[in-house]
Amino acid sequence: MNLPQPFAGIRVVDTSQVLAAPYAAYQLALLGAEVIKVENPTSPDFVRQVGTDAHLNDQEMGTQFLTQNAGKRFLTLDLKDRRGRDVLKKLVQESDVFVTNARPGAFDRLGIGYGDLSAVNPRLVHCAVSAFGNCGPKREYTGYENVVQATSGYMSANGDHRTGPLRQGSPAIDYATGLAAAFAIAAALLHRTRTGEGMSIDVAMTDVAAVLMACHITSHLRDGFEPAPTGNTMPLATTSTYTTKSGSVMLGACNTEQMTRLWTLLERPDLIKPDPFNSPTADFAREHAVLTDIMRSRTAQQWEELLQSNHIPAARVRETLADALTDAQYRERAAFSSIDVPDIDGPVGIPLLGFMLGPGPLLPRTPPMPAGAHSREILTELGYTEEMITDLIDTGVSSTPSSASHGRH
Repeated sequence: MNLPQPFAGIRVVDTSQVLAAPYAAYQLALLGAEVIKVENPTSPDFVRQVGTDAHLNDQEMGTQFLTQNAGKRFLTLDLKDRRGRDVLKKLVQESDVFVTNARPGAFDRLGIGYGDLSAVNPRLVHCAVSAFGNCGPKREYTGYENVVQATSGYMSANGDHRTGPLRQGSPAIDYATGLAAAFAIAAALLHRTRTGEGMSIDVAMTDVAAVLMACHITSHLRDGFEPAPTGNTMPLATTSTYTTKSGSVMLGACNTEQMTRLWTLLERPDLIKPDPFNSPTADFAREHAVLTDIMRSRTAQQWEELLQSNHIPAARVRETLADALTDAQYRERAAFSSIDVPDIDGPVGIPLLGFMLGPGPLLPRTPPMPAGAHSREILTELGYTEEMITDLIDTGVSSTPSSASHGRH
């Protein structure tokens, strides 16, 4: 089966670390791009040592690193050394995309900012990802997911009346930022195809957080609306969570037709309203009390099956990730896949693209590898002789897995 590789022939230089920007490069790799991940020889991507498996952390293959670094080649360069920067510029000359999440201004001070790199390759698409972006009063602030959630107002709608604003557990802004960056890169490459021009892309996690709050922001800017942390209870009784005979069920009847079907099925036609959003008789408390009582009559799974069979959105609340991931829907769509990683016992499961492109899932062509796993290979491709490569490795400008120190922090 021939699977589409829309970015085949595109080379991406990925100098980024942690989650958001490496995830953008990972998406491009799944779509066929050649991605070269550049790390510092003595201080590689620090999430290599972050994850739930201590043994993998010790091997610098932490689960947080494995998540978004398959399908890449691995080169180490000390970019504070002139020779390392020279190699980088030589690599950029032969590349299409450059991804960084260095603090704004840091690479400019080293002479490898956008202006410097576009001078050696005017067709370069340069994507800079940061917490707050390359302009504005917080330009030089630093931050990760939790800091961005706090700054952006994202936490204000999470939690409930007991907790107040609450951090969302999954790093959704990180991964949404990666998707936004990949989308921006795709747009810039299309622009380059049409005009021949490269460009600079500035992606801020706080901007992406605003996109994730889009409807709240529009409402606030219109009439001062402030989202309240209401937990699992939503503005409509028919779109809230209820305890059942076994487990909890999330109802999602949020338009007039769905609400009508729900109340008809539950034999409560007296609660059907012609305009449930603006009707003065829309009484949340009464509807919520009725649903609280009725939902106890069946299990959450029974309610999911009954309501969905009547085209009423509803789902049993999966209380563990294990419960959710065994769902046949995930298996059918191949949302994640197992890969074999050298020197790691057993397969590693990683997420793939958030969509299906063509007839089947697009899998990474290679597993995540140690820092510098392809240093010799890539340097050779750039025209460096064996003597020059050995010198770069011996002097610490580059490294291979055999030359690198272990247990780095």
